[in-house]
Amino acid sequence: MGETKYGKYIITERKKDVKLPEYRRGSMEAPAQMATLTAYLANEVIKGAFYTECAWFWQGSDIVGVDAHEHDYDEVVGFFGTNPADVKDLGGEIEIWLGDENIFSRKAVWVFIPKGLKHCPLIIRKVNRPIFHFSVAPAGIYQ
Repeated sequence: MGETKYGKYIITERKKDVKLPEYRRGSMEAPAQMATLTAYLANEVIKGAFYTECAWFWQGSDIVGVDAHEHDYDEVVGFFGTNPADVKDLGGEIEIWLGDENIFSRKAVWVFIPKGLKHCPLIIRKVNRPIFHFSVAPAGIYQ
């Protein structure tokens, strides 16, 4: 979309040449039948942008999607179901660790992770309906 005055700020496709963060393993790089990373935005995609990422989960497993780690910035992650009759229904089961606490949810969930708090592993245990996931942080790149 670079032809217009503000086209450089519009993304219609994920940039294929951008190297994704090193923490990835498991379901976030899983075969297409398990998950699809649909959007990734960071400073290397649009100069000055903060980190944002979105994915669809199609299938659950016991694979750890993200290993335990911490950041020097806050982060927000969310998981949302696709049941139009009940927007709180996750349509599956997710597990994410915050510090030494295991958070297990079958409901749509937002998680605020303060800087310095060790979090994950993240495991998408079950998917009955597609689950939409996003994460965002006020950082130019996910580290």
